[in-house]
Amino acid sequence: MFHRRKSYIVKNEFVEELNSHFINTNLPNQLKHGSKLVGRWMVPWDEETTEIFAIWEYESYEAYKEIETKIRADQEHVNRIVEWYERNGGRDHVLRHYLVEVKDEQLLPTVN
Repeated sequence: MFHRRKSYIVKNEFVEELNSHFINTNLPNQLKHGSKLVGRWMVPWDEETTEIFAIWEYESYEAYKEIETKIRADQEHVNRIVEWYERNGGRDHVLRHYLVEVKDEQLLPTVN
């Protein structure tokens, strides 16, 4: 199995928007192409920000890469992402003003 953790440190005023975007846009597309969501959580980071993270499971690293290729090639999905960014001031604006940090990390097991 291959597991990854996708995390965001988000300004609090953007938490609801990012969560809605995940539920309505990203999650359906990930599931459509074969990703398995283990879970998604959030925790206050400080007075101004919240950490939001999801853990995903794949059969293998190769399966993960194949699914990611399909997601990036899904033009309808790409268009929805572009439209979402535009509704929120553009990609650069979102990255500069609302998302403090974004990480996409492989999780390594400590128990076999």
